[in-house]
Amino acid sequence: MNFADLGLDPSLLRAVSSEGYTSPTPIQSEAIPHVLRGCDVLGCAQTGTGKTAAFALPILHRLMQSGAGQPPRDRGSRGPSRFPRVLVLSPTRELAGQIGDSFRTYGRHTGLRHTVVFGGVSQQPQVRDLQRGVDILVATPGRLVDLMGQGFVDVSRVGIYVLDEADRMLDMGFLPDLRRVQAKLPADRQTLFFSATMPDAIRQLADSLLSDPVQIRIAPVKATTALIAESVCFVPKQAKSQLLTDLLTGEGVVRAMVFTRTKHGADRVARHLNQAGIRAEAMHGNKSQSARQRTLAGFRSERPPVLVATDVAARGIDVDGVSHVFNYDLPHEPEMYVHRIGRTGRAGAAGIAVSFCDDQERKLLQSIERLIRRKLLVEQSVAASEATGDAAATSRGSQEPPRQSAERRWKTAKPRSSRPSNRTVAGKGRRW
Repeated sequence: MNFADLGLDPSLLRAVSSEGYTSPTPIQSEAIPHVLRGCDVLGCAQTGTGKTAAFALPILHRLMQSGAGQPPRDRGSRGPSRFPRVLVLSPTRELAGQIGDSFRTYGRHTGLRHTVVFGGVSQQPQVRDLQRGVDILVATPGRLVDLMGQGFVDVSRVGIYVLDEADRMLDMGFLPDLRRVQAKLPADRQTLFFSATMPDAIRQLADSLLSDPVQIRIAPVKATTALIAESVCFVPKQAKSQLLTDLLTGEGVVRAMVFTRTKHGADRVARHLNQAGIRAEAMHGNKSQSARQRTLAGFRSERPPVLVATDVAARGIDVDGVSHVFNYDLPHEPEMYVHRIGRTGRAGAAGIAVSFCDDQERKLLQSIERLIRRKLLVEQSVAASEATGDAAATSRGSQEPPRQSAERRWKTAKPRSSRPSNRTVAGKGRRW
């Protein structure tokens, strides 16, 4: 099957073709026909499966079929000059921006207008866009509710409502905001609901929003990919910083992401790395939007080569050439482990993911191993052995002989990459 078989408008096919896409992904081929028919959709699919295009393309098609926009309101009236006909809610600023980029890319030949609103920046430019009129509004819940309260957004004529990464929205405490938005939406609408996981709370939310939905479940390509070499280091909490420094100064580290559980933890780890001569920046929700965009742009160009982030950066951010992922803290949700390490091993390149596990994190590790249905390779950690005085602690009581030290292994492990070999070496005191 190719995109032309889906019955999309030729202007959309032209945009898709110019991006180099010819065949739809599984979720696109399954979801697009149902969205075109106006059905509600309940989709369970992870980030990276192509679900943004799965709703963006048919939404653009439907808007084109019904006209490029509604007449503007009288200039003297307060509020939006054109009611948005599509509302897309996203949990994070970064993902909202990427969804907006997708609508811009695929809708470049349509004449349809869209804007993205999110917190952390001045609302004035966003308000100006809304007053000029938009067909498609992409928003994070908090900023949307603020603008609705001020009378700048009226969602009473929304015909298509999209919730993307609904599980993440609930994790981030957005349920009250979602309820406020839902109360203002028209009952006669099409709703598209996407979530990477489907626990009871998400199922209940979906039931309250959807009417006789088509259910689409796209199994992950793999829980983890064979291109990623995964391992765990058992290490006391106080020894994690030194172990991370040792591993980052080994050979083969081109661009690395380090995940922490808290915002303060991300700042603390970034400070430690910079003091050790390793250029690193932190990225989390307390940073301003402009600062986060600068940090991400710098990381894409390897300035800095290390990004320390909370889970806000684990999903929906695609940066090519990440050679290593370090789980400085194990996530509370095992699914987040898969999302985190999925930042490496992309586009056919190999990657390395290592997780640090202290005594308080053993149960979190067990949950991860149950999810991926196998045990992670245990690497002996020099830092952990020295801190505890017991090298056997790093092998979970195993009677096997001690394995190669983590630092030595990382100095010999060189993930395959399309980059020239002289750029895959980050010798201590040179690259950083």
